[in-house]
Amino acid sequence: MREPRALAVGLLLAWGGGAVAAEALQVPRLGRPVDAQEVARWDLSVFPDGRGLPAGRGNAVEGAVLFRQHCAACHGASGRGASAEELAGGTEPLTSATPDKTIGLYWPYATTVFDFVRRAKPMTAPGSLSADEVYALTAYLLYANGLLGETDEMDARSLPKLRMPNRDGFIGIDAALPPR
Repeated sequence: MREPRALAVGLLLAWGGGAVAAEALQVPRLGRPVDAQEVARWDLSVFPDGRGLPAGRGNAVEGAVLFRQHCAACHGASGRGASAEELAGGTEPLTSATPDKTIGLYWPYATTVFDFVRRAKPMTAPGSLSADEVYALTAYLLYANGLLGETDEMDARSLPKLRMPNRDGFIGIDAALPPR
């Protein structure tokens, strides 16, 4: 008598557990709701032609101060590397057995520098810099790579016009870009 009762209880538990498991598969309950303001804070696409760049401005003189404050501890005093990669000063081209992937030798677009700094830096507080600070840091990094004068101002109009040495070093893709 105990065996059929145990079997019945086991079947009921298995059947009920299966229903719970099926419901869990249908409703993953991942993440949390976000409002339009939060989406806008992360919707930061910057394209090579400058679309998506915010208003603001900066030059390498201003950027050097910010670099010392926010970047030098990891990238070295002049961006030539420390605990993090070198950003400037490389000499080995990409065709070398040990290429330097500095901004001046590797990166194809100046707007990519801005986009990366804005999204990911400083490491201890990503996304915390103002647009002016990001333009200034970008100008400093371009200056440190010999691509810009120290007082040349970078903004949404001038940054996309700067032609990087490795602009043609990547294979392009024919992707539809959002309208201007």
